[in-house]
Amino acid sequence: MTTITFLGAGSVVFTRELLADVLGFKDLTDVHISLQDIDAERLETAEAIALHTIEQMSARATVTATTDRRRALEGASYVINTVQVGMYAATVRDFEVPAKYGLRQTIADTVGIGGIFRGLRTFPVLDAIARDILEICPDAWLLNYTNPMAMNVAYLHAVAPSLKVLGLCHSVYWTVRGLCDIVGVPYDEVTYHSAGVNHQAWLLRWEHNGESLYPKLDEAIAKDEQLRRRVRVDMYRRIGFYPTETSEHSSEYLPWYLHHDSEIERLRIPVGDYLRISKGNLDEYAETRQALQAGKLLDIHREATEYAPQVIHSLETGTQRTLYANVHNAGLIDNLSQDYSVEVPTIVDGGGVRSQPVGALPLQCAAVNQAYVSVGSLTVAAAVRGEPRLVRQAAMVDANTSASLTVDQIWDLCDELTTAHGDLIPESLRGSVRP
Repeated sequence: MTTITFLGAGSVVFTRELLADVLGFKDLTDVHISLQDIDAERLETAEAIALHTIEQMSARATVTATTDRRRALEGASYVINTVQVGMYAATVRDFEVPAKYGLRQTIADTVGIGGIFRGLRTFPVLDAIARDILEICPDAWLLNYTNPMAMNVAYLHAVAPSLKVLGLCHSVYWTVRGLCDIVGVPYDEVTYHSAGVNHQAWLLRWEHNGESLYPKLDEAIAKDEQLRRRVRVDMYRRIGFYPTETSEHSSEYLPWYLHHDSEIERLRIPVGDYLRISKGNLDEYAETRQALQAGKLLDIHREATEYAPQVIHSLETGTQRTLYANVHNAGLIDNLSQDYSVEVPTIVDGGGVRSQPVGALPLQCAAVNQAYVSVGSLTVAAAVRGEPRLVRQAAMVDANTSASLTVDQIWDLCDELTTAHGDLIPESLRGSVRP
């Protein structure tokens, strides 16, 4: 029996999509789905979704649900992590407190003030998860979806280096799909190669029949004014390689855009967009729960695009795939920090998981990435060492934050946000710190 444990299963929309992809593999038989969440109501809803999915897909699988993480991990071969510490209320704080200081954010889950504090409140939970896995199911793979992805993978390596971890994100896949639509070439006919850091990797090669598709993209951009009003198209035109995360995300990893009203208008940047998205997720959860209680069939369809089900299928059946995973660097990208996480091509099959060395990134790409890496490295170090001053230093070197605020404002903001999050922040990092 293959046991797949979902931690944070109450993220029911994501759980539903992952389950459909896993159970869609007909050669994955005798699967046990173990669901865990600290919210009993959400867990109940996730269990109902799982049972409906199994029935509607005629899948051979069993389900258990528990609020006890250690119990959920018993016998696990794979642990899918989608926990969101603090949920919607914490997300609101990550936007509203910085906004008082004039700091604009769009998604706030990767770097920046929002990414730093999301990381700080997630690390203690990751630490507990890692310790439980190493004790209860030490051979299991932890497949992490929780943001801030790069920080979380780096933190897990720092506190549990023997843990088998892959950070999984679909941004590379959907970037290439979207670009193929723009140039009118079927995705299934292209080859591509990407590397960098999560949410800020670079499409280093993108070809059709052995020829680069970048010239076709250049033609499309030249003809379409609306394409030129996208942040990452603007980045591509200036840096020379296309970034692998949406314009909403990309705008807040850099010092060039959110600080300027004119750039927000020119590039149509949706400030505060994640608050709308998060509210929409709450509404979708409520609608799904109501549909289940009314006995309605769920809209279950298999996308077959998420990486975790593909990883599980490849390791279980030997089917070879190359996907993009976030892992500890250690020689994979030469000109980025060797002690942080990177996103690189990774081969998965019956022989295991093998992340592929990329060599050196183009100099300008590495320079942009290194600013991002510095924020994450300082944040992880702050948590590992218990040094609150490093939190403020992480914020000081963050591109968007440092472009928008004075150093005194940055320190005051960190103090206020630490207080606002209360006991979600590690005890060693609470309280005010003066220069």
